[in-house]
This record gives sequence, C-alpha cells and structure tokens, in this order.
Amino acid sequence: MNEYSFKICQRGKNSLVKQINKVAVIGSGVMGSGIAAHLANVGIPTLLLDIVPKELTEEEKNKGLTLDDRVVRNRIVETNRQKLLKQKPAPLMAKENIELIEVGNLEDDLDRLKEVDWIIEVVVENLQVKKSVFEKVDQYRKKGTIVSSNTSGISIHGMAEGRSEDFKKHFLGTHFFNPPRYLKLLEIIPTKDTSEEVIQYMKTFCEDVLGKGVVIAKDTPNFIANRIGTYGLLVTLEEMKKGGYSVGEVDSVTGPIIGRPKSATFRTLDVVGIDTFVHVANNVYEHVDGEEKEIFATPKLLKDMVDRGWLGAKSGQGFYLKKGKDILELNPETMKYESRKKLKTPSMEMAKQQKGTKGKLKALIYADDRAGKLLWNIFAPTLLYTGRLVYEIADDIPSVDDAMKWGFGWELGPFETWDAIGLEQSVQKMVEQGLEVPKWIQEMIEKGYTSFYKEENGKRYFYHQGEYLPIQQNEKEIHLRLLKKEKGVIQKNNGASLIDLGDGVALLEFHSKNNAIGLDILQMINKSIEEVEKNYKGLVIANEGKNFCVGANIALMLMEAQDGNFFELDLVIRQFQQAMLNIKYSSKPVVVAPHQMTLGGGAEVSLPAARLQASPETYMGLVEVGVGLIPGGGGTKELYSKLLNRMPKGVKFDLQQVANRVFETIAMAKVSTSAKEARENGFLNELDQISRNPDHRIYDAKQLVLHLYEKGYTPPMKKKIPVVGETGYATLIMGAQSMHLSGYISDYDLHIAKKLAYVIAGGKVPFGTEVDEQYLLDLEREAFLSLIGEQKTQMRMQHMLLKGKPLRN
Repeated sequence: MNEYSFKICQRGKNSLVKQINKVAVIGSGVMGSGIAAHLANVGIPTLLLDIVPKELTEEEKNKGLTLDDRVVRNRIVETNRQKLLKQKPAPLMAKENIELIEVGNLEDDLDRLKEVDWIIEVVVENLQVKKSVFEKVDQYRKKGTIVSSNTSGISIHGMAEGRSEDFKKHFLGTHFFNPPRYLKLLEIIPTKDTSEEVIQYMKTFCEDVLGKGVVIAKDTPNFIANRIGTYGLLVTLEEMKKGGYSVGEVDSVTGPIIGRPKSATFRTLDVVGIDTFVHVANNVYEHVDGEEKEIFATPKLLKDMVDRGWLGAKSGQGFYLKKGKDILELNPETMKYESRKKLKTPSMEMAKQQKGTKGKLKALIYADDRAGKLLWNIFAPTLLYTGRLVYEIADDIPSVDDAMKWGFGWELGPFETWDAIGLEQSVQKMVEQGLEVPKWIQEMIEKGYTSFYKEENGKRYFYHQGEYLPIQQNEKEIHLRLLKKEKGVIQKNNGASLIDLGDGVALLEFHSKNNAIGLDILQMINKSIEEVEKNYKGLVIANEGKNFCVGANIALMLMEAQDGNFFELDLVIRQFQQAMLNIKYSSKPVVVAPHQMTLGGGAEVSLPAARLQASPETYMGLVEVGVGLIPGGGGTKELYSKLLNRMPKGVKFDLQQVANRVFETIAMAKVSTSAKEARENGFLNELDQISRNPDHRIYDAKQLVLHLYEKGYTPPMKKKIPVVGETGYATLIMGAQSMHLSGYISDYDLHIAKKLAYVIAGGKVPFGTEVDEQYLLDLEREAFLSLIGEQKTQMRMQHMLLKGKPLRN
C-alpha cells in the first residue's frame, strides 16, 4: 500500500476493505479535469478519459495524421489536460502534479477501468448520455469498484436503473463544487441501493484524503447547496426589481457585511456564468410544482442577458462590465451600463460598528430603511423555504448549514443565521406579515426551544425532532473556540492565548487584528515556551483566523519611526529576534501550523519551528520589500539556514547558488501559491508536513508534537553558518543592477536590494567564512532600522496601510 492509500476496515463477516490507489475520471471538461487535478494534488494517479474526435484539425492534416493515430484519438483529453497548466486560479498545487494524470479515450481504454478503484463520471448533464456511459462502465469495472456521478442535479437513482446489483451497491453521487481545489463542499448522494459501508467509507476518504467538507444529501433536484443558493439568488433578483435597487446597491449589502463573499450576489452570478445559473434553476423548475415552480422560472432579465451573450466573466460582461479602470453596473431597466452605486443607510453605518457578523446582521435585519427592508425581504422567504425543505433534502439542520457555508462561502448557514437574528423575534415578524412558518418550527418554539443550536461545556448541539442532539464531526477537527469554552485558557493577553490541547500539548493562538505580530504576541510566545518547557510535551502555534499571520504590526512601527523612536524600535526588533530563537531552541518541540496568508512576520515565526504542519493552501513569503524593508526578525537568516540544511552532508555544493536563491526569493517578495510551492521555495523542508484537509491541521500538528516528544526530541545544535562574503555580495548586486537597468526595479528597490544582499552575504568577510547566528541577526536588525528611517520606506508603509497594496517609488 503506497503513501496515498486509504483504508477502512469494518468489523464483522461482511466487512468492507477498500483501498483507493487509482481513479478514473470520465469527461475532461473544466470540471472533470479539475477533479483529476485535485486527485493529483493529493498524490492519487488518475486516468482521464474522453470521447474520440470525429474530425482532424488543420494542424493534424498538415502532419499527415489520421483519425486512427493515438495522438489524435486522445487529442480532446490531452488538450484539456494541458489547459490545467494555464488556468487561473491554478487547479494544480504544483505543476509536476500533472504527471499523475494519464490520458486515454472512451473507445480504446475502457478495459483499463479494471485498474482503478473509483470511477467518477463528469460528462454532459443529460440523463440518457450518463446512463449510456454507465452501461459501458458496468461491463468493464471490476467487482467492488466504487462508481460515482458528479452531476449537479440529475437523479442519482435514475442513472443507476438497469445496472448490475454490484454496481448499484457501489454507486452514488459525488458532487464536487467548482473549482474542486478551492471549494470545500462535496455533496455525497446515495441511492436506496448504495451500501451503508460504501457511504461511510467515501465520507471518511473524501474528508481525510481529499480534504473536503462532506455533506450527505438526498436525491432531490439540485441536492442541498444549489437548491437553497439558487432560490436565494432568484429571490434577490425579484426584490431588486420590486424595490427599485441597483445591481451595485444590492451587492453592497449582500456581501461581507452579512458574512457573505466579496462577490456578493451579482458578481457571484457573473463568476458562475449567467447561462450556467439559468441551467441550474431550470433543473429545479422542471422537477417541482406549484408556487415553487413559479419561483424557479427564469426571469426575463436573465433570458435577455443570455440572448445577448452577456454571460458574465467568461464573456467579458454580465451584471458588471470593466471599462478601463472603471467597473460599471448593468441597469436592468435600460440594459445599459452605468457607474457603480452603493447603498448607504443608517443601519449600514451602525452595522459597521458592530463586532462580528451576528451583531451586524441584527443591526441590519430589523432596520426600517432601504438596507433593512432589502435584507428582510430576501432573508425571510429564504429562511422559510429552507425550513420547509430541510428534511426533504437532508437528514438534519447542520447538513444544510454546512452545505451553504462550504459551497457558497456563507459565514453562517441558514439556521445559524436564523439564530443570529433571533428565532422568536423573526418568526413573530413573519407571522405578523402573514408569512407561513413551517409547522415544526412553530411547535419547536411552543415547546420552549428558542434556537436551532446550543452550546454546553464546549460541545455544540442541534435541534432535531423535539430534542437537542450532539453534532457529530470528524475527530480530527479541533475547534479552538469550543476548546477554550471546555478547558479554559492557560494564559492570555490582547494578542494571543495559550490553550491546553490535551495529551500534554499546548497551543498558542494569535488573535490580534489580522493576527499581526506586536509586542503582546511576542510576550505570549516567550511565556508559552517557558510554560511548555516546564509542564508540557510540546507546543503548537496555530489559529483559525482568516489568515495565519499577515506580518508585523506596520502601523505601530511606522508611528514609532515617524516619531524618531529608533531606540524603542531597536528594542522591539531585538525582542522579535529573541522570541524566534526561543522557538528554535525550545527544549520541547514547537510545531507551527500555518494556513492561508503567512507573510513577513508570519513566515518568520514559521521558519525556526522544529517542524511545520501546513495547510495545503498556505501562501508563504517574506514580503517586507513591499513596504520598503527587509525581514528583521531573523527571516533572512532562517531561510538561508533552512536551504543550507537541505544540502547533502559531505558533498560539495555551490554556496553562491544558495545565497542567490534566498536573495531572489526575498527581493522579489515571492509568495507560494500552495504549501507544495512553499516547499519548493525553501520555506518547508522534507521533514515538514502538509495536512490534506485544512480542518485537520491542528490535530495533525498535535500528533506531530507527540511523535517528536516520544522520539526523544532535542533542539538543534547551535552552529556556525558559512556565508559568501564580499565576493558573493558583488555577485548578488550584479543581478539586482541588471534588473534595475532593464527597468524592472526602481532606484529605491535597488537600494533595498543592496541592504538585503549585504545581510545574506554576511557583510565584508571572505567567501566561505563561518559566522554565528547573532552576527547575522545584528546585520538584519541594522539594515531594517536604517531602512525604516528613510522617507521612501515610510511612504511605502503608509501606502500599504491606506491602499492595501505596495507602492513602487
């Protein structure tokens, strides 16, 4: 069994032993190739199949090829495979992953289905076409092979009609959301014939290996997320028309302010594709009756847009049109594009003052202004629709909430939203307006249950048929908010908290704004290591913020620099450097578990750790040059050391190449696009780990701490570091000057590059001189302090704080 195998054994005579070592994906379009890419990202070899072309291209004719040539017969799938290297956002976590995707076709390679353990169908959304594919699959698959359809709404039961008993037992829907690498939701839709063991196996496999958030859905039109999401979008369209709102006004109040993505409503439709959305809505329309059918009828506006070819991002215009630097919005009345508008109301200003989405929602939803009325008229019908539908489409409330959070990027699912705005208060308003509240919700409130969820002793419960049941989740999911409620906090300040993870492991959680590193976090790092060395087996540094850490608190540093407080700044940088050394030389193992943006100071905290346990989506880089600085907390020294440690012992290597690589990585502010790329860039080494499921990162980090402790962990020995000295410095500067002469970097960029090169080279010493860590740290600190005192650096810092992007000055 190889590294990527996954195995579950069920006890008993009819035990199921499954092992997915290889997968076949049938259909190589955007979705099929995206699923193949995601399988390759986790190391699973995949056979990607598609139809055989019926005609030669001009290029093939000129080459003298025929329809019988293998290269022609595999052309469609090979073309789609190569597109994976160019698509944005990138489907592949590393370009070499494409080597795990093998191509074939549905005429020559059907017999190869015997090689695989899971077959995923991703062909056109047509029941008869799918049934035809499965008829062939049933003939060639080996007994026990799992087969699934990636349909977004066609009946799973209907597809399985006429198939063998073994096929039906191992058949189910696996609805990935697009793009598969980035969207967490995977809806699993079993049939009445699907083996319970297969369902449970696939749920665990898809969580633990594919890193998905899995929801079991019932075989109903559009399943869970697309059913609720489509309804909500159609209601919003109708309310925009009735209330006379503009596209931009609706988006300004249906985005981050209510815990939804920045794309809000209409930008989301543009990204999805207007034609795709119409197709999804039509699928429900064709399978429901009465009032619901009317709601899912395609609005005239959308029909007009499709007829005009205004399909959204893929056609260059939809609800929005980019004209030069301006983004214009569509006026649905005139079908012309106008300047984008935003809704400004008292309730929106009040909401902005509230902490957290729940507070913002409460401030908005009952407000008697245009924002409040818009949101109430969208939320009320959507919540009631979800309440009526919940047990038809899912087994329980959490399944619906998770589907909407993971599939549509909602911060709160429908029932969590209902709790946030107040179940009793909202239902009372609904009744007063003559809206029909589902009977089970009325009975629930009458029995004294006033929320769909409750928390007790760090555990979360949901309402189900007259009682609260504990939410079942994968044991590898650790939620720090609940853990703190259950076990309390060992120590804390405004920037961070030290938490008991159990089994003798502690966790340091950052919770400053943007998790930016200030003195409070540095103090907690030192206190945490001191506490762990006395009373624990090891420490995990992790958090559940949007990003792990976006760097140091540049606002405070800028203020100190502008006030001329360089003595204080010098002390702060010394403290930062010492805290990083404390992480590195702790007598107990420290494992840092970064995720998402891990920039500047975030990378500096990560580099000295005994090990890293990264989320697959970890975007790591030392980006200080963007604000006119170089790393000051030891990041330059640690990246250089980490790359040196990769060099094979006893073998001569080119020290200058290591210095060049570190210089290029920091001077170009390279940020990895995945944890795998972070490894390629030198931030992770071969001993550092990458969690397949980002939700398991903290659990995995804890296990890694325990493993290191049980193996008798000892901190690294302090040793001298060889540097390239004066001659190496000259080499580094030559590269920077060449970029400067070509106009790629500015005069000030070159100035910063010289400071960085001096630090990496180790100053004015001979090539190959071995220096100690403190010497390099002093060079870092001196360069950092000299740069922060310069006006152009302060201008860059100011610009970053105001605009959120680098200034090239």
